Amino acid sequence: MSISKILVANRSEIAIRVFRAANELGIKTVAIWAEEDKLALHRFKADESYQVGRGPHLERDLGPIESYLSIDEVIRVAKLSGADAIHPGYGLLSESPEFADACAENGIIFIGPKPETMRRLGNKVAARNLAIEIGVPVVPATEPLPDDMKEVERLADEVGYPIMLKASWGGGGRGMRAIRAKEDLAREVTEAKREAKAAFGKDEVYLEKLIERARHVEVQVLGDTHGNAVHLFERDCSIQRRNQKVVERAPAPYLDAGQREELSGYALKIAEATNYIGAGTVEFLMDADTGKFYFIEVNPRIQVEHTVSEEVTGIDIVKAQIHILDGFAIGSPESGVPAQADIKLNGHALQCRITTEDPEQNFIPDYGRITAYRGATGFGIRLDGGTAYSGAVITRFYDPLLEKVTAWAPTPEETIQRMDRALREFRIRGVATNLTFLEAIITHPKFRDNSYTTKFIDNTPELFTQVKRKDRATKLLTYLADVTVNGHPETRDRPRPAEDAAPPRVPHVDLPVVDGTKQKLDELGPEKFGEWMRAEKRVLMTDTTMRDGHQSLLATRMRTDDIVKIAGTYARALPQLLSLECWGGATFDVAMRFLTEDPWERLDKIRHNAPNLLLQMLLRGANGVGYKNYPDNVVKYYVRQAAAGGIDLFRVFDCLNWVENMRVSMDAVREENKLCEATICYTGDILNSARPKYDLKYYTDLAAELEKAGAHIIAVKDMAGLLKPAAATQLFKALRDATDLPIHFHTHDTSGISAATVLAAVDAGVDAVDAAMDALSGNTSQPCLGSIVEALRGHERDPGLDPEWIRRISFYWEAVRNQYAAFESDLKGPASEVYLHEMPGGQFTNLKEQARSLGLETRWHEVAQAYADANQMFGDIVKVTPSSKVVGDMALMMVSQDLTVADVESPSKDVSFPDSVVSMMRGDLGQPPSGWPEDLQKKVLKGEKAYTDRPGSLLADADLDAERKEIETKLEREVSDFEFASYLMYPKVFTDYAVLSETYGPVSTLPTPAYFYGLDVGDEMFIEIEQGKTLVVRNLATGETDDKGMVTVFFELNGQPRRVKVPDRIHGASAAAARQKVDPTNEAHVGAPMPGVISTVAVAGGQEVKAGDVLVSIEAMKMETAIHAERDGKIGDVLVKAGDQIDAKDLIVVYEG
Repeated sequence: MSISKILVANRSEIAIRVFRAANELGIKTVAIWAEEDKLALHRFKADESYQVGRGPHLERDLGPIESYLSIDEVIRVAKLSGADAIHPGYGLLSESPEFADACAENGIIFIGPKPETMRRLGNKVAARNLAIEIGVPVVPATEPLPDDMKEVERLADEVGYPIMLKASWGGGGRGMRAIRAKEDLAREVTEAKREAKAAFGKDEVYLEKLIERARHVEVQVLGDTHGNAVHLFERDCSIQRRNQKVVERAPAPYLDAGQREELSGYALKIAEATNYIGAGTVEFLMDADTGKFYFIEVNPRIQVEHTVSEEVTGIDIVKAQIHILDGFAIGSPESGVPAQADIKLNGHALQCRITTEDPEQNFIPDYGRITAYRGATGFGIRLDGGTAYSGAVITRFYDPLLEKVTAWAPTPEETIQRMDRALREFRIRGVATNLTFLEAIITHPKFRDNSYTTKFIDNTPELFTQVKRKDRATKLLTYLADVTVNGHPETRDRPRPAEDAAPPRVPHVDLPVVDGTKQKLDELGPEKFGEWMRAEKRVLMTDTTMRDGHQSLLATRMRTDDIVKIAGTYARALPQLLSLECWGGATFDVAMRFLTEDPWERLDKIRHNAPNLLLQMLLRGANGVGYKNYPDNVVKYYVRQAAAGGIDLFRVFDCLNWVENMRVSMDAVREENKLCEATICYTGDILNSARPKYDLKYYTDLAAELEKAGAHIIAVKDMAGLLKPAAATQLFKALRDATDLPIHFHTHDTSGISAATVLAAVDAGVDAVDAAMDALSGNTSQPCLGSIVEALRGHERDPGLDPEWIRRISFYWEAVRNQYAAFESDLKGPASEVYLHEMPGGQFTNLKEQARSLGLETRWHEVAQAYADANQMFGDIVKVTPSSKVVGDMALMMVSQDLTVADVESPSKDVSFPDSVVSMMRGDLGQPPSGWPEDLQKKVLKGEKAYTDRPGSLLADADLDAERKEIETKLEREVSDFEFASYLMYPKVFTDYAVLSETYGPVSTLPTPAYFYGLDVGDEMFIEIEQGKTLVVRNLATGETDDKGMVTVFFELNGQPRRVKVPDRIHGASAAAARQKVDPTNEAHVGAPMPGVISTVAVAGGQEVKAGDVLVSIEAMKMETAIHAERDGKIGDVLVKAGDQIDAKDLIVVYEG
């Protein structure tokens, strides 16, 4: 009687594979499913499906694996559905002779070998004895191990270490452990027995000699009910991890014809000696050094990797199984299997198993919903999948296999290339996968030249260096969902941009990029470039819009996207510029801190778009781009990276004009062969005889000292805009007499008359001046670039810039500025108050932000007066970051606590000074010209000793290797040299940024309105994540807050639906309650290596443990893993109990101390 209905006693991929074969044969199909598999795809691929493991006929509900292992349940469904045959697939009951018996007893055809064959071959010890009987070579091994551990030790010594421990009834790599030392034997045997019992229902294990340089090669055999047996050649399965196959090939590319014949002959001997029926696999080890084969075992079932044999022989093995059990003889057309002589190899096939194992987390199986799935197809690619589609739910209960990809091509090399293409084509989001790990394997030279062994993965650490896909789209959607639901913390409750404002449009410029100052520097070198500047008749101009312009107006919140887009226009339309000041200073840390952007990426993109202009940065001398002193080698390292990243001109200053504190930075810049622009910070008023501290001689002496220290250019940095036109005439004439170096002037327009000062400086012989593009000029920013250019048009020192292009670029900045309405200060016009408080432009807007956050916004004029008072109290100092910040901190404290100067200075009134004030008075920022006021310094330091040495000279060099190791351990990845420089400057800021960047992706690519305000329902936008790669995102809907405080946002990404859940923090929710995560740097923490269920807890708080003791056991994906103590110690706290569900990296045990 022909088979008419097949029940598949399995799940997922192999069940679907059998259904497809049966369907093509016109045979009806039946699926079974456990409760935990109710959404699995195989359930819907069959003609009928029935639940197992639940129902009133059972005394209790069965577990997720137990349901499929219940012979009674499977037979019940077979009878209920009228199935006349059962296909067991692989794993689960496929190797159970009791199951085959039960089928026979109930008159159901078992599509597999006879029970007696299964008993003989399924038990590896019995199979080994058979091989010895018929002359097939075997690896030295033991009988099943007794319970007596002393006898086990004797047997192990007899075989000889290293040895492999195996489960007699095992498969799929479970129950297999390598043992290299006697002291590990007892523990490994105990755990292997428990694992074997849980997985296979039997705890029988044995020992086998371990061949260190082995290849795993297996032969596919088919036998019929008429005594015929054939082989379908061999498969190479040497690429394994934890004895689990990862990549399989057919044929084995390293075998010659003689070896292939020898190997196939051994396999047929086994099949013929057992009258084998159906599909089976005879597995061998091949010693890579000797070429000898050793029989391992027979798998009396179809294998996961059967696909590669099908591809190279053209034989459908599943159909053949069905035909054979239908009674057809091999060699007949009805069987689908030709006679041996007619089975030929055609080309090469390669299979990769795509799983949800995370290579970054030690292959911990991931679970959750697949939010997006895009498969790979095309010529020569075959997919055999389970629950692999958008929206599919991957549970923690089953094998992590998602999909098998098989590539076929005429040659091994083309097969590898085809597979590589297919793997790169896949997009699977929502769960971790091993896709990039598979790519690394098949493209590795050892894989391509066939020199690999079974230890290839273990011995090739470079496979793990690039195991993560970027998944930028998913991360960006997560960010957009979060900011749409919760708003951005920097813009919440602040003015929004005008709705009807025109969006920024980069002006089209049809001009080539011509050589500019960058090429001039490369040609001349720094010294000669300085001479060229001095010889230029025209005044040279620096545009500050990309750094100080927006810093001074918008509290440094300008984003990379807006800056980079216009850089190319500057390069083409204004190539006569001296430089673009675009980096460093306060913008560096703020990019990471508030904008989740990498400042190095900003620099790289500006350099790429403006290759012909000098890029200029602000460097705070010994403070780098930070607010404290750093060891000299840290400053040098930072300067080296900045130079490598694209900076040409370093404006180096010290916040107290202390040249001694600038030397390390200046020397570092000279070592990199870049322009060192040493800076004099202007303060006071040289026209005011009542303030003789900062007179002309002070400034000319400084210029001479800086020239001697190695400056290429002298900058005068008038941070507050205090230099008046008449004073500028005197100052620059005096400086012109004091030095032959070019002079570069920088000022701010807080007073409203700085343009007049700039023009006076030009007339007095200054070589270069700073200005901001019109739309971002004025007030606390620089004077207006367009107006200065117009004022000098026709002048002998005309800078030669095109006013029309200045206006066009300004229109762009004007539209950009509208997007930052939340950060505008309320300064409506010029303020002569600047001559009172002498506050730098950038400090002005930042201090206003600080005052706002402290609730002092309405008392701003008091803050300004307190700033002036604090400056005089400190001895009338130069005020520029970080010294200006110290004065600001003091002013805010005085206003918030209603303190007067008398209160602060009074010996009888105790004052808790800000840390920054204590640090400055101690000497951490260096020394002002006449030292610190002694009485105030004494009161601030409260007995602590001050010092007058250069702070950096007292700091030991940082151990850069140790620092790098620390941050890489914390982030669990390598950091680039640029990232490391960020970390050295701002350890916490960079670490926080790196974590957020990993969560949210490249947010710098988002349009600014979307970054700050999200995406309204119905809105659509384009996101260019890199050149030539654009995402189209639409917000379809936003759900209500659920009972866990989460909101679902429904997007459309490139036309495909995607949904993202985020916590509704606005209404007091946070992310769903989660266990504390392990801190990898804390030795007292013990974390879960994988998600799963706690099966046993072996320790309690207060218990003493020894290294190697079991702490807890975790059961997941059919595998039990014991967590051992890595050191002796006392347990402080156990955070889990048996039955708890846990995620990877959850903190489970804490040591005391």
